[in-house]
Amino acid sequence: MKLSDFSGYLDGAVPLFLQESWDNSGLQVGEPDQEISSALLTLDITDEVMDEAVNSRTDVIVSHHPLIFSGLKRLIGQSATERLVVRAVKNNIAIYSAHTNLDSVWNGVSWKMAEKLSLTHVRVLVPAGKMLVKLVTFVPQSYLDRVRNAVFNAGAGSIGNYDNCGFSLPGTGSFRPGENTNPFVGEKGKVHFEKEERFETVIFARDTKKIIGALLDAHPYEEVAYDLYPLENTNINAGMGCTGELPEALPEPEFLKLTASVFGYEGLRYSRNRGKLIKKVAVCGGAGISFLNNAIGAGADAFITGDIKYHSFSEAEDRILLIDAGHFGTEKFSVEILYDLIIKKFPKFAVRFSETNTNPINYL
Repeated sequence: MKLSDFSGYLDGAVPLFLQESWDNSGLQVGEPDQEISSALLTLDITDEVMDEAVNSRTDVIVSHHPLIFSGLKRLIGQSATERLVVRAVKNNIAIYSAHTNLDSVWNGVSWKMAEKLSLTHVRVLVPAGKMLVKLVTFVPQSYLDRVRNAVFNAGAGSIGNYDNCGFSLPGTGSFRPGENTNPFVGEKGKVHFEKEERFETVIFARDTKKIIGALLDAHPYEEVAYDLYPLENTNINAGMGCTGELPEALPEPEFLKLTASVFGYEGLRYSRNRGKLIKKVAVCGGAGISFLNNAIGAGADAFITGDIKYHSFSEAEDRILLIDAGHFGTEKFSVEILYDLIIKKFPKFAVRFSETNTNPINYL
């Protein structure tokens, strides 16, 4: 299999447009045309992980945290990043990363946290915004089904767990064909009135070019009238963090034990116990303390994330049980998500988990 086929699949399965503006997800090292047959999965890329890849003759390392975050001005091995990139190139090892796009995608990092806690009724905590566009077009009534089906098949009309979502309204369109036209209906130089349907649907901004192409191909008119409106609506299928409910409410000490058993005993920190039961839980992999008020606003009894600063525990007050399960602890299951995605698409592809503990934090 070519590296381009592998990376192209992951680019779509964990869409790159979901990554934050400062992030650098996607293919970082490697020639798209090179042949690959094996992958090593890891949270971080370290010297020890690279040793594993070299010794096992792995073709591509797939990580959650990108090796290259910002532009490299030279490759002379002075920094850890330069050294690892040089080793990867010398050993013909490609590097692919899925970072904040894996955090935001449906069934991503926070969803895996919810799954490990056996949460039900899982919902996005902070839905992604400004990703949707309203498409409006005007179609002769006899061609409505053809045009509607074409844009739906191209990816339009998805709202939550529903697809083929659209709306149509009958009306009358008018136009006058010019001398250099070839009108589908009407005559050159004469105003024509046509029974039409106003059809509208919602599309992802990233798919605009593809869907408009499908619209133009299916529409009978020589000149197709359509409008695109950017929407402020949030996308409930993507975003940071999520909320869910425990199968049964737990006292705070029992919930803390559950959290520690799932994410790791060595680094659990938490705010003052309130003597309340925990039923609704908010989670966010990595450093998600900026979503504390979102968790409180969602009615969560507890919020689990990583990298919580001293004063944030005070900000939680008695409103919520705030738990720091560590950056590593909350994201360590990201490799399981990547494994499932790869094996689902390429069942005969050799994929294994790194045996290296890449957590840079040690505990006494």
